[in-house]
Amino acid sequence: MATDEIVPDSKDWTWVLERPCPECGFEAGAIPGAALGARILQAVEPWPEVLRRPGAARRNRAGVWSDLEYGAHVRDVCRVFDRRLRLMLDRDDPQFDNWDQDAAAVEGAYAEQSPSTVAAEIGPAADTLATRFDTVPDDAWRRTGRRAGGSTFTVLTLGRYCLHDLVHHLHDVGAPAAGE
Repeated sequence: MATDEIVPDSKDWTWVLERPCPECGFEAGAIPGAALGARILQAVEPWPEVLRRPGAARRNRAGVWSDLEYGAHVRDVCRVFDRRLRLMLDRDDPQFDNWDQDAAAVEGAYAEQSPSTVAAEIGPAADTLATRFDTVPDDAWRRTGRRAGGSTFTVLTLGRYCLHDLVHHLHDVGAPAAGE
């Protein structure tokens, strides 16, 4: 159970679309649209093992989520980005609802969830998102959508941004990406 305060991440991470991430080493801008679905599935493969670790619900560093909280966040990232992708494919230049990941962690009681339940939910959430990216029509990759803060994404950059988030959180919990 988490008792310490989480330090909110207020950074704008959209720069990862332009250059490799110095923390996790992932180069989101190099991923072609046709590879997004498979790479999303690959990025979530390690989570069941991560969530079986002894102490997965324990925060190991002050102000930083536990493995369980990161896992719940990864599940919800897949769900949020699937909603955003659907909006972009269905509407012209939609504005996304604001999603405060730290508020979602508190409201969703991430720290109180069952690691086995979260592990079982990540795969289906990622599969839904991956399938949606796999079925993006060729002429839709440049469709746009906007975050409440003003950042504009294309379908392609939304997928790359999401994939970086998934890969980066493996780095956060010290888990190798699948296949490494």
